[in-house]
Amino acid sequence: MKNDNLWAPWRMQYIRSAKDNNSNCIFCKKSKSKMDDENLIVYRGVKSYILLNLYPYNNGHVMVTPYEHQSEFHLLSIDTQTEMMNFSSKLMKIMKNEMNAEGFNFGANFGAAAGAGIKEHVHLHIVPRWEGDTNFMPVIGHTKVQVDGLKETLKILKMQF
Repeated sequence: MKNDNLWAPWRMQYIRSAKDNNSNCIFCKKSKSKMDDENLIVYRGVKSYILLNLYPYNNGHVMVTPYEHQSEFHLLSIDTQTEMMNFSSKLMKIMKNEMNAEGFNFGANFGAAAGAGIKEHVHLHIVPRWEGDTNFMPVIGHTKVQVDGLKETLKILKMQF
């Protein structure tokens, strides 16, 4: 029986945590920091950067985030939009080749009504998927089984950039 739901109960820690206001935007803070490994930053481009999600839906869950603090995608320059989409495409190719990803959830949540956790700063999500990557553990044990650590995934992705 195929499961079409993506369950992530471990994200409750993030949902219940205090949120930063615009002046303390986590994406802006990380973009200005020089501690890329600690911030799980995979790669820095000219207009945007790639980072692993600290509260992933699945192993390898990454975000592509512009340096520019904007709440809506259409407010970003065409160059920024293009770089973000190019990074997304490259990430999916790398994840297929290096992590044997069989599919992807790709997209964004623009605005609180659409489910954006950080609605003030646009970002795209790429979540690699594998046949059978969902199981009973999140539902029964409220435990997500990650097949690889964040630092190990960071190393794999960084080597490709």
